[in-house]
Amino acid sequence: MNPTAPASATAPAYTVPAGTSIGHIHLQVTDLDRALGFYSGLLGFEVMVLYGEQAAFLSADGYHHHIGLNTWHSRGGRPAVRQGVAGLYHAAILYKDRAGLAQVVRRLLDAGYPLRGASDHGVSEAIYLDDPDGNGLELYWDRPRDQWPLDAEGKLTMYTHPLDVPGLLALAQ
Repeated sequence: MNPTAPASATAPAYTVPAGTSIGHIHLQVTDLDRALGFYSGLLGFEVMVLYGEQAAFLSADGYHHHIGLNTWHSRGGRPAVRQGVAGLYHAAILYKDRAGLAQVVRRLLDAGYPLRGASDHGVSEAIYLDDPDGNGLELYWDRPRDQWPLDAEGKLTMYTHPLDVPGLLALAQ
């Protein structure tokens, strides 16, 4: 079977099982200390395991790891390339609620960290930025499903509108 070929119209449909989620991201970084300063020092992820000067595993809420960082093949290298190549567009970090997103956005702004964008997608509110190695990140929270925008037929209708950043920041403690 060709993994790049579309599924046959006669093949039975397959849907990933309910409850399946994406577990973690593992990023190549050029400077582990700088990456730790960002992911742990600024975003607040807890360092769970540190492998000398080569790798670290970080977590939210004591999980074994949500973010892996390593310099195994990238120490001192170039930052991620944004255009003209295939690759990861961004990794998304889901916050439990709007107040949690507000707190991290306030930390980023107070630190003078550059943001690339801020959007309201109807289903979620998101902030976009790059980590110190140019890896794209989305920091977001999901609205409750009963608040998601639906059309007259009940189908999801996501959109991209400007985010009410002052309203978001009003929740930051």
